[in-house]
Amino acid sequence: MNGIGTDGPGVEVAAATTPESSAGRAYTVVRDRILDGEYEGGTMLSEGRIATELGMSRTPVREAFLQLQAEGWMRLYPKRGALVRPVPPHESREVLEARRMIETTAVETVCASAGGSERLVRRLHEVIDEQRRAWEENDLAAFSRADVEFHREVVAAGGNSILQGFHRLLQDRHRRMTTQSISDDATRAERVLAQHTELARLIAEGDAEGFARATVEHLDDIHGSNV
Repeated sequence: MNGIGTDGPGVEVAAATTPESSAGRAYTVVRDRILDGEYEGGTMLSEGRIATELGMSRTPVREAFLQLQAEGWMRLYPKRGALVRPVPPHESREVLEARRMIETTAVETVCASAGGSERLVRRLHEVIDEQRRAWEENDLAAFSRADVEFHREVVAAGGNSILQGFHRLLQDRHRRMTTQSISDDATRAERVLAQHTELARLIAEGDAEGFARATVEHLDDIHGSNV
């Protein structure tokens, strides 16, 4: 997961384009569509199609495609287009393993601190409410972003900047995996909400061991079929 190339998404490298540039805009739009499931794995995209949709020339789209290939989201085929890479099972397993370790370590720290969980639990319930509203509004993209936010808040509360940095590297994969899992089985959305509520309860009770067990069950239930 630490390499950058075409065989799998690597570390999120700094954007080679500025957000206000045409290439930056193309990069952001295509990347978000991949993460939100609009462009599913196996989809073939052309520079011309994206350029026409965004009202720009092919050159900035080509730059965006090259950056997305460097980050592992797509694979370019000369004169044919760009293939959106499916999420390989080994990558899903590695992401889940890393998330389990990072999130459970953060909660151990939170539960060991006096009163450290109160603010976190309040924030987690706010995110759960946001996620529930997104689902009621049939906004899967917002649901997946809120899912990432829930787990990001857990890690941030641990106060370890190194672990937070590692977790940020996983967030785009997390978002895409959640979108795919819910798209495959819509009943998982309600399970996510129920399981997030249970995770928040365990943190409120200072039960780090219970949180660790519930996190394994949560990730396996929601993403297990994709690993």
